[in-house]
Amino acid sequence: MRDMKKTLDYTTIFCDDDILVLNKRSGLLVAADRYDVDAMRLDKEAEKEFGHLFTVHRIDKDTSGLVVYARNAESHKHICEQFEQRVVKKTYHCLVHGRPSWETLRIDAPLLVDGDARHRTIVNRRSGKSAVTDFYFIGACGSYSWIKACPKTGRTHQIRVHLSNAGYSIVCDPLYSGNQRAIYLSEIKRRWNGDEFEERPLLNRLALHAYKIAFNHPRTNERLEFIAPYPRDLEAVRKQFEKIFKVTPLDDK
Repeated sequence: MRDMKKTLDYTTIFCDDDILVLNKRSGLLVAADRYDVDAMRLDKEAEKEFGHLFTVHRIDKDTSGLVVYARNAESHKHICEQFEQRVVKKTYHCLVHGRPSWETLRIDAPLLVDGDARHRTIVNRRSGKSAVTDFYFIGACGSYSWIKACPKTGRTHQIRVHLSNAGYSIVCDPLYSGNQRAIYLSEIKRRWNGDEFEERPLLNRLALHAYKIAFNHPRTNERLEFIAPYPRDLEAVRKQFEKIFKVTPLDDK
């Protein structure tokens, strides 16, 4: 295992001869994308340090957090089988507009990728593929709420679409939210004495983070669990909300 290393694009959470676990920044593709073939990619950046990598799963370009790669063909096969058999457990944290009326919610709605003119994933009960997500309300912070999402399948934009279909949008979601406004400290802190013309947003990108992943090691079969610390922008929001509203997603059970 290598020591944790941080670059501008990713932090190394774990690495051995078989697997690599990274915590990526928002705005970075995990692997090749047919719509933006020239965009910077996490796998290509990481291969400069770790050599050839095998993609076993993806998270959205705009999502931050955990990504797992295999470092050899046998490990790739083993981990892909775990994804297919739903042995892998994934947990995401997101910040949404509004306050849900539910404590827990399971959405079972088939999804069709590239289903409209904006290349968005849509709910389509006739042609869509099976998609299930469990949602847990963590707590409200003024006009926002922290939500934990546990997808049981791995469809493109699954969490974002399922939440949108339930009437909730993730903060700064460029595809599935009509509200693109960033979060500013001046809007949530009662006594704010800064300069409104100089203020920078606390967060102005998709508020979705791949927080935790658990799977079996492909060689030893040991159960592994990894957690990705929040990036600086999301952590700034979390700290302010915890200070003001006494709510934090890091305390969720």
